[in-house]
This record gives sequence, structure tokens and C-alpha cells, in this order.
Amino acid sequence: MALHYYCRHCGHVLGNLEERHKEQYQSVLEVLTAEEREEIINYDDNGILQIRSICESCQEALENQPDYHLLDYLIQ
Repeated sequence: MALHYYCRHCGHVLGNLEERHKEQYQSVLEVLTAEEREEIINYDDNGILQIRSICESCQEALENQPDYHLLDYLIQ
């Protein structure tokens, strides 16, 4: 099972972890609540675990424009 991190706002791929690193990311996922898991974790059609996070560009945009928090995606 691969794990892919991507930005929830712009879709930019932030990084990938492969099966051999499973123990490292599985322990992190176990500390999330059910609500947090539902919000940030998704499986694609190929069974790849996708983690929604935020890239530096979108984080900076949100800090500079707090109204952007009302949008689901920063790139419209």
C-alpha cells in the first residue's frame, strides 16, 4: 500500500511513501481520531492511501488572506 500526500487546496503532490515505510506512517495514522481520519484520509480506485495536507504556497496564501479559509479550493 502506497501513501501519497497532496495539498487539499491546490492538488499539488507533496510526496509519496511506499510499502517498505508502512510501519512509519501507520503509527502516525493510529493517533488520529475517527473525524480526523475521515477529513484527511482517502483511498483512490487503486487502493492507494491519499493524505490531504497543505503545501507551503497555500499555507502562505491562507495566512495572507484569511478569507480564503471559506473556500474549499484556493485555485478556482
